[in-house]
Amino acid sequence: MEKQPSTTPQEEYWLSGPIPEIPPLLQPAAHALLQSVRDVKTYMTDFPEEQLWENPLDRASVGFHLRHLTGVLDRLLTYAKGDLLTTDQLAYLKNEGNGQDAPSSQQLIAHFEEKVNEALNHFKTIPENTLTEARYVGRKKLPSTVIGLLFHAAEHSQRHVGQLLVTVSAVKQ
Repeated sequence: MEKQPSTTPQEEYWLSGPIPEIPPLLQPAAHALLQSVRDVKTYMTDFPEEQLWENPLDRASVGFHLRHLTGVLDRLLTYAKGDLLTTDQLAYLKNEGNGQDAPSSQQLIAHFEEKVNEALNHFKTIPENTLTEARYVGRKKLPSTVIGLLFHAAEHSQRHVGQLLVTVSAVKQ
């Protein structure tokens, strides 16, 4: 992970000050993404690999959440850049819940951390005066903005980290 503000294990990223070179309006999204990585690593400590794709209580597996964190961030960054999804991104989406030939949990965590670092590097290139520019999502071209997509990427990541925590807790019992 690239150099970030110093935090103690108890201190959340949003309390650690600004992240260098990230525009002020994108600081909350950057903090949330960094917090997501830290929390995933914490929650996945000592997680039994053989239970990665179990679906407790007919809910999504831990493996799904780990894959989805990376996939949704990738897709939302694509839309924020004004691009359309590629066939590889669509295939990834289709297989997020599929544990067949899936990477290990540690590889999935590393992929998510790499995608967060990519997002933070992209944030550094965004002029604040472009944050309200229109962007469109999906085949239906649903309306959003650059900042709307980036905020949702952070918020959606936090949502799935919370679901991951509950699922990890249920599976480890």
